[in-house]
Amino acid sequence: MSDDDTSKQQAAAIQAMMQAGQTIARGFFETLTKQQVAMQDATGAAAPGLSLPDPETLLRLQQEFATNHMALWSSMAARKPGETVTPVVSPEAGDKRFASPEWASNPMFDYLRQAYLINSSFLREAADSVPLNDGRAKARLQFLTRQYIDALAPSNFAATNPEFIHTALETKGESITRGIQNLLSDLEKGRVSMTDESVFEVGRNLAITPGAVVYENDLIQLIQYSPLTETVVQTPLLIVPPSINKYYILDLQPENSFVRYAISQGHTVFLVSWKNAGPSESTKTWDDYVQEGPLTALEVVRSITKVKKPNVLGFCVGGTILATALAVAKARGEDPVASVTFLTTLLDFSDTGEIGCLVDEASVSAREAAMGKGGLMRGQELASVFSFLRANDLVWQYVVSNYLKGGTPKAFDLLYWNSDATNLPGPFLAWYLRNMYLENNLRLPGRLTVLGQKVDLGKIDVPVYFFAAREDHIVPWKTSYLGRALMGGDTTFVLGASGHIAGTINPVAKNRRSYWTSAQTITSPDEWLTGAEEHPGSWWAHWTEWLKAFDGRQVPARGRLGSTKYEPGEPAPGRYVKARA
Repeated sequence: MSDDDTSKQQAAAIQAMMQAGQTIARGFFETLTKQQVAMQDATGAAAPGLSLPDPETLLRLQQEFATNHMALWSSMAARKPGETVTPVVSPEAGDKRFASPEWASNPMFDYLRQAYLINSSFLREAADSVPLNDGRAKARLQFLTRQYIDALAPSNFAATNPEFIHTALETKGESITRGIQNLLSDLEKGRVSMTDESVFEVGRNLAITPGAVVYENDLIQLIQYSPLTETVVQTPLLIVPPSINKYYILDLQPENSFVRYAISQGHTVFLVSWKNAGPSESTKTWDDYVQEGPLTALEVVRSITKVKKPNVLGFCVGGTILATALAVAKARGEDPVASVTFLTTLLDFSDTGEIGCLVDEASVSAREAAMGKGGLMRGQELASVFSFLRANDLVWQYVVSNYLKGGTPKAFDLLYWNSDATNLPGPFLAWYLRNMYLENNLRLPGRLTVLGQKVDLGKIDVPVYFFAAREDHIVPWKTSYLGRALMGGDTTFVLGASGHIAGTINPVAKNRRSYWTSAQTITSPDEWLTGAEEHPGSWWAHWTEWLKAFDGRQVPARGRLGSTKYEPGEPAPGRYVKARA
């Protein structure tokens, strides 16, 4: 064959690969358009069609796509039996899907792996290049693109995963039987198992810090915990966890319990345990959560301790509810607390990360129409949304290990909690989505009216401690930082390593990870981080030192929980937290 013939064949192959790239792109965007249409409401609001990137950009992407596939083909053709060659493209750092040696040693699986990575890169760049001026729409496109790519990984399918074949041969087919049994079991549960759930039980080895329920209403049980020290600080601490999941993320086991740590530092701790909403709570609103949650809890804490201004702490959505409650109290002329701590909390919702890309006018209107006046958002639906924000870690990893390889998930308290979903009242959720995620109204003084009062966060003029986590995919730390500018008092901001949960639940005793601090109060989070100092270990100790300024004097620990008005009832953790969705 002449060089001229060879060149013609190579040119034809490149042209074919470019056409293949265009076909993949067109089919991909048609699929995403259909998904967008499916996300629209029932009133007929149309989803905008998705256009391909501009011709020049698409041509560049197609050329790169063709070049990479040609290089992969050439590499495979030149590969000798038993030889392991340098890959044309490699997985990103931290991608565990292709860690098994068979993905590199077997030419067929090596080709599947690399071809998938080339195709994935092409689709990601194509999605990034789509001409969309709407930032929310662009974020949604990128989110759907990642879901599409993650779902189609060859590691997720039996026929294209060498680990499935290796395990099946090694176990003489038993892994296939176990995998089918695992799948059937999970189909009954309606979710993918992430941990060995038989190991854990709330009240037995989770949420076991001693205490008692001292008050309850339709939405909360208020728990007071028993002291662990002979003396305590005079000012009590009220904790308001998120209502979208169970409070015991803050009280898992003794060695990683934030609640127990706070008690060990001499604090008299009270904690709100939200009820897992059922039919009788299906009409509860944001106003109800503010009134029956933090505002009522504060009244009880003041009555029991005889302290007019407790310290308060809100975590995630609990922090947003708490901030609203404090603004309402200030509007009523009250001076309710000595200090506030916000853990991974959004007050300004200008950039909410990938969760925000799922919220638009059409989707919120659909929620309002379906459950705005009554109904329940099922916990499993909410849990699935959070899991698919990290699909490879929280979905596909377990599809492979549980179903393809027939494995049993390891016991892990945090993942047990993650699977313990909670229901939410429809009116509460619809109001929250519209006024926070969609319209970002909380940051605007007087825009919201809650319990008949105009909400102005600037009226909250007490010291505030903000903690955020650097890799948080639920509460982006830079957006959490913007909350500082909304407060009327002095603010301290601390940035922790890791994500939403692992960054927050970082016990001092383990001395892991690190955190950043700075005395700067500048507007830009990036500038703040540039001038911040990194400290090894847990931020818990830093928070304890900060809180000492508002703790008051040391007093003898109380001999009994509650009071004559608020007698202690059932022991902690109470029955509300045990109710399953």
